[in-house]
Amino acid sequence: MIDTENRISIQVGLSGYSFKIQADGSTHSSGWMSAERIFSTQELQKRYDAVEISVFTPKFALVPAGFHTPENSRHLLAEVTSVSEEDVVDYVELPQLAAVMVYSLSVGGALPKVLAETVLKTDGTKAKPMPEACAMLNQLNEIKDYNKILASYMDGYLYLVVAQGKSLLLCNSFKAPDFTTAQYFIFLALKKLQLNPEMSTLFFRTPLEEEQEFSLYRYFRSVERLDR
Repeated sequence: MIDTENRISIQVGLSGYSFKIQADGSTHSSGWMSAERIFSTQELQKRYDAVEISVFTPKFALVPAGFHTPENSRHLLAEVTSVSEEDVVDYVELPQLAAVMVYSLSVGGALPKVLAETVLKTDGTKAKPMPEACAMLNQLNEIKDYNKILASYMDGYLYLVVAQGKSLLLCNSFKAPDFTTAQYFIFLALKKLQLNPEMSTLFFRTPLEEEQEFSLYRYFRSVERLDR
């Protein structure tokens, strides 16, 4: 997380978006909002020292930096997910992991672009929308636990990042039409990685309903919302 006095982070899904503002020592969260409210929302018309826009897209792949060139981004992404001719493929370097994430934000439609053009940085520049999985990887260092388990759930997909210490063990998305299926993938991943939920805290970047949180509490040491 960038340490600034005036910061906004926005999560974008198929059905809308939510934002969180950190300014003047206080924090304000919007809750989930529909796309048509962008131009009538006062907070989105201001400028910020730091702007982060993360898009819920399952179309991403994390590859070692040595295997990537800009020219083979589409090929690498197509090896792990369906990529159409209309999909715009991009990449971002993650030097802290010696890796590159190739991705497509096309599933998000025009909303990420509209937000990027509306919510500007203090110097007038635009933030580049990034995959939610990328934001999750960048936030791993904020988790002080040895077992770092970070999840997001939106639009029928679970996004899951797992690390032990400084070693990344998993970064993936799973199609989960309901939260019960999302829980199944969480437990399956931890079982394969031989991690004990009862000794671990599960961090979520997206809101949990009371029933969902209670269900997870039965298996994990703790369930916490990680400020984004």
